Amino acid sequence: MLLTDLIITDKTSVALEDMMLPPEHRAAIDQFLKEHRYRAELQAYGLPVNNKLLLYGHSGCGKTTTAKAIAHRLGKPLLILNLSNVVNSRIGETSQNIRQVFDKAAREKSVLFLDELDQIGKARDHEDKDVGEMRRLVNTLIQLIDYFPEDALLLAATNQASVIDSAIWRRFQLRIPFEQPSEEQLDQYYDHILAKFPEDLKRIERLYGISYAEAKDSAYTRIKRILLEQLESGQKSVPENL
Repeated sequence: MLLTDLIITDKTSVALEDMMLPPEHRAAIDQFLKEHRYRAELQAYGLPVNNKLLLYGHSGCGKTTTAKAIAHRLGKPLLILNLSNVVNSRIGETSQNIRQVFDKAAREKSVLFLDELDQIGKARDHEDKDVGEMRRLVNTLIQLIDYFPEDALLLAATNQASVIDSAIWRRFQLRIPFEQPSEEQLDQYYDHILAKFPEDLKRIERLYGISYAEAKDSAYTRIKRILLEQLESGQKSVPENL
């Protein structure tokens, strides 16, 4: 498998300030970024530099978007490695594939994002003939994490934190949970994404008990429905500045 087939280079621009993060999580990420910025100064005092961050919790609650925002803030490319896409029936080949991506990220001082980290954690628990080989794969990943240079950042995400191998879990110095948002948090999010639209398109039904991603999809679907009805009836035309 070619290296270009393993990774996604995401250039999406996401501002960290636009993320709906609890104050304590935002503070933790801010310090994480400052440690990267002032790593030489911290090292001069003999202090370790945290460069590994694990994002875990509900799907659609902002883990991937947070990774994009971190890379954007630093002005670095984000290399996304979806571990569910690289696990090969030949475990040795999988180890080699993952090692290639780590080497590229270290070489380019990029932000490496391991998506669906639980894929390897789950695989270790399978009671079949491949357990030994999968353990060797996990050991390879642990070694790669251990030797990942401090001038690059390693981020990872999982929806199933409980299945992550404890040795891998411990190697991420900073771990941030992502929970399903409350009604108040969703209202703030709805207000944020609706702010750019005219008043007649803001009057949509707001759904609760869902993730940020689901809320965004739901809001945009309802906005488009109202707009399309207006366009069909001739009540609205496209603004000249668009």
